[in-house]
Amino acid sequence: MPRLLALPAASPGRARTGVSLMFFTNGVLFSALLPRYPEIKTAFGLSNSEFGLLVIAFPVGALIAAGFAGRIIRRVGALRTNGYGSAVLASALGVAGFSDTVWLFAAALAVAGAVDSVVDAAQNVQGVVAEQWRGRSVMNSLHALWSVGAATGGMIGAAAAAANVAPATQMLVNGIAWALVAMLACRLAAVPVEVRDTLRVEKDRPGVAAGDANRSTRRDAWRLLLPLVVLAICGTLVEDVANNWAVLFLGDTAGAPTAIAGLGLTVALGAQFVGRLLGDPMTDRWGREAVARIGGLLIGGGALLIVSSPVYPIAFAGFAIAGFGCATLVPAAFAAAGRIPGLPEGTGIAILGWLMRVGFLITSPAIGWLSDLTTLRTAMLVPVVAGLLAALIAHTQLPKRTPRQDSAEVPPTVATIE
Repeated sequence: MPRLLALPAASPGRARTGVSLMFFTNGVLFSALLPRYPEIKTAFGLSNSEFGLLVIAFPVGALIAAGFAGRIIRRVGALRTNGYGSAVLASALGVAGFSDTVWLFAAALAVAGAVDSVVDAAQNVQGVVAEQWRGRSVMNSLHALWSVGAATGGMIGAAAAAANVAPATQMLVNGIAWALVAMLACRLAAVPVEVRDTLRVEKDRPGVAAGDANRSTRRDAWRLLLPLVVLAICGTLVEDVANNWAVLFLGDTAGAPTAIAGLGLTVALGAQFVGRLLGDPMTDRWGREAVARIGGLLIGGGALLIVSSPVYPIAFAGFAIAGFGCATLVPAAFAAAGRIPGLPEGTGIAILGWLMRVGFLITSPAIGWLSDLTTLRTAMLVPVVAGLLAALIAHTQLPKRTPRQDSAEVPPTVATIE
């Protein structure tokens, strides 16, 4: 990506717009390929199990690379990482669209997953900076825009499939268009040097004075980071349950008709989206700790409603409540991880993202194992425990101040950082 030019009109609003475009673009790029999976499976002549093994190339690549994201961001810069990374991500997905062999497709997916994990960390790093400059919560709406981008990508892929556009053509055009948008997003998201120098990422941590940040050890940093990882996993567990178990529970356990049971995922993720739209004003009003704590209690209450539901409409209500409750947990964890003293810039967010992805490999198998030992209804107590744990972590680990209360006056300037 070429060197970012000076932006005379640099402002908190413009920076937020740029980061918003980053999140939206990241959601669009990969999701546009998903509706073409049935055609790709047929073209390669794969069985369901073979196809299942093929598509895990993306999360495997992400897990391998996510741990290096912080180092890359510090060396290249968050904006350059996002710009270059989005272009490479688009290229890898383009190769996947053109692939005529299973191994080339798998390799392209693995590269795409690896780059996506780094881009994801970079956009969250820049999101934390934009939030600090604006002095108000923005992380929830940024993650909501990623969801909108993912839905948009899915519609693009579905429309292309309906129009008989070849996957190769679709992914080439999609990649070029959104890579250019990512470049524009990076320019808009640039924060003035003088502003960035005044932002103290460590001051949001409870019990840690700004002057003590340099004396914080890596051990202290890990002590602060690990609870945030657990908080994020508690949030993503609801998504995982909705993705993998909602339909089974509603149909086999709660007695919902097949057509209605399939709406369980939509209800949970739709409620999550609404929660993220409302998350920023709620955070500005009541503080990140209070909102996340209540969110954890809503997860626990919603999951308890699911477990005890005598009829499926009550279970649907439980999935909606849990989905709304989990909305702010991952954004809150990322925002706090980006402010941990004693860690180089980007490291906290990168490690959080990495370990959070590992959580996806653990939570769903754990529910499956427990349901085999008992019943799926009993296994649904896992989200109850996760919600209560999230509430406890939020109460003890998250700052009680709002982003607005922590904002500082900063001088205007036309210089920008990369």
